[in-house]
Amino acid sequence: MTLSTLPPAAKTYSSLDAALDQRWSHDGVALAPCVALVGCDGSGKSSLARDLTAMLDQEAPTRSMYLGTGTGDLGRRIGQLPLIGGLVERFLSAEASKAHARSDERLPGLPTALVMFAFSLARRRRFARMLDLRRHGIRVVSDRYPQAELPGRFDGPSLAWTRRGSALVERLARRERDIYEDMAAFRPDLVIRLNVDIDTALARKADHDRELLQSKLATVPTLCFAGARIVDVDATRPYSEVLATVHDLMRREALAA
Repeated sequence: MTLSTLPPAAKTYSSLDAALDQRWSHDGVALAPCVALVGCDGSGKSSLARDLTAMLDQEAPTRSMYLGTGTGDLGRRIGQLPLIGGLVERFLSAEASKAHARSDERLPGLPTALVMFAFSLARRRRFARMLDLRRHGIRVVSDRYPQAELPGRFDGPSLAWTRRGSALVERLARRERDIYEDMAAFRPDLVIRLNVDIDTALARKADHDRELLQSKLATVPTLCFAGARIVDVDATRPYSEVLATVHDLMRREALAA
């Protein structure tokens, strides 16, 4: 089965509400396995998702899905546009930084909150697409996975629901948290946590902020992904070894057969 052969209803949605209605109608439908790759930037999530998918797709239909917010990639793509690209990229980066500020600060203003909420809606659409693939018997290897335990730059809600702000922004924050709780309720069959140290992360992501990477390294091990089974993998080793280890893990868990 290929993506082009999926029924039209599984490929497109007339509205976000239709996507949600389709997504929640999972009762009685067996979902194909989902393996989530999580870890700090520089741990190899994207490369592993790509290469694992290529290996597994030779045995049975398998697809990779990026389930992050996509703010960084979108900003880089926009930055390449002529004339206005750099300006828009800086605006988005500034808005993201405001939304991800320390938890003891207030919620951002409405323009910033709307930008970040829009990114969460886009993530919800990708998540609904991932569930459709699984309903059609296609295994999924996900790069990142949404969680509802902690807001901020850790694949959780962008708007911290514990902060105060205007009434409208507080409503957006509560609505966003509901969206993430709904997504997190669909636990992956296996979470592979890729562990690296700060020096390895910086060597692989030299353009990233050291303090931010250290924060992610400290936070990722605290996330439980709604009680999903988590296996830790040392991702500081050579890439070929990490790839072989993860592939073997999936076989032992009967997720690669």
